[in-house]
Amino acid sequence: MSETIFHVIAAFCVIGGALMSLAAAIGLLRFPDLMSRMHAATKPQVLGLWFFLAAIAAEMRSWTLLPVLLACWVLQLLTAPVAAHMVGRAGYRTKYLRKELLSIDELDDVVEHAAREQELGDKAKTTGASPEGDTRTE
Repeated sequence: MSETIFHVIAAFCVIGGALMSLAAAIGLLRFPDLMSRMHAATKPQVLGLWFFLAAIAAEMRSWTLLPVLLACWVLQLLTAPVAAHMVGRAGYRTKYLRKELLSIDELDDVVEHAAREQELGDKAKTTGASPEGDTRTE
């Protein structure tokens, strides 16, 4: 009887993980821009992986396997948001986003300021002037 319960729990976990992975895949295909696709790629995947790891734990029922499964999930939990952040940051800086879909754009001023400073620095290197635009001769 207890074997059957563990098999049913594992089956439900596998189905849940597959549905989370399917939701992430559909979101990647259907969402309109990079910022929303970024969420579809990370949020359901972490929960889907947890379901799959829970299914493995229910099927194997080994205490020695639990630290490995926990480490796998924690590493995914730590790396998925960082990867999504880097993808979003690169997409924003390369203008691969739809500004009309953003409700608040807090990075616009920061990126424009950094671009202006980079442009002034490049201009100063080619003309020999200081980055502030001081072109006095002595």
